[in-house]
Amino acid sequence: MADFDVFNGDADGIISLVQLRLAEPRGARLITGRKRDIKLLSQVQAGIGDRVTVLDISARSNANDLTRILDAGAKVQYFDHHNAGDLADHPNLDATINTASEICTAVLVDQYLGGQYRAWAVTAAYGDNFPAMAERLAAGRNFPLAELKELGEMINYNGYGGSVEDLLYHPADLYRALLPFETPIDFLTGAPEPFFRLKEQYASDWAMAEQSDILDDTATGQIRLLEDNPASRRISGDYGNKLAQQNPGRAHAILTVQKGGYLVSIRAPISKREGADKLALQFETGGGRAAAAGINHLPSADLSKFVEAFRKSF
Repeated sequence: MADFDVFNGDADGIISLVQLRLAEPRGARLITGRKRDIKLLSQVQAGIGDRVTVLDISARSNANDLTRILDAGAKVQYFDHHNAGDLADHPNLDATINTASEICTAVLVDQYLGGQYRAWAVTAAYGDNFPAMAERLAAGRNFPLAELKELGEMINYNGYGGSVEDLLYHPADLYRALLPFETPIDFLTGAPEPFFRLKEQYASDWAMAEQSDILDDTATGQIRLLEDNPASRRISGDYGNKLAQQNPGRAHAILTVQKGGYLVSIRAPISKREGADKLALQFETGGGRAAAAGINHLPSADLSKFVEAFRKSF
């Protein structure tokens, strides 16, 4: 029997697995990548007697491989909050999918575990840009919210990049660094070296992003353009998150120049967390969820089409 843990390389995916494996320890092959590497089930070769746990990647984007794995006889446990498409109805599938605009995968896992590792779920909610949800989860608990927020944001920041080489830590290595600790505060107290390194690089990348050009600016949305470099690719997602928090009534898109086009991060207005996924799905490499989505490669020729679609969407 083989076990596979398949998870998004952002804060939500990593911390979802931390919670599960603290509660249910299991030696498994780890399959992950940068935040935008979502078609991860293509790497899973599983059959009868094997167990596959999937966290925070779209079932819609992995539909064919999910069906292949289920039909081969493997048992699949699936937690996610992204657009699932027509989810397979299969006896080997145990799926917890909730696409509500104010939810993340780590909260679904927290509910499954009865709040056993709530501080980790709060950290993930902050990292996935759901501060209000994080504070609701923390109600009645004596959590140091500022520290959890910063840790969640740093874990999430680490997941962004044009390739794994852009990241400071491979997401599997960051997961392994977090797993030995029952709480995020235990981690920050006992082994924070990755945290400090991420903070230092984040400050540098942020300073660069603040100098970015504004490509389009209206009362309802703003599009910014970042240069083609690793710092831009690392900071783009969190920069979009922060702009969304600072301007809750506006949508934002961060375009990072890459060969032949752009890497795109989209954030719906905080005041109405919907529409980001529908916008992204108008383009070939787009995907995500209602509140936040992205396009892995927007061809240069489609830039004006994207700007027009962005304005219409928000």
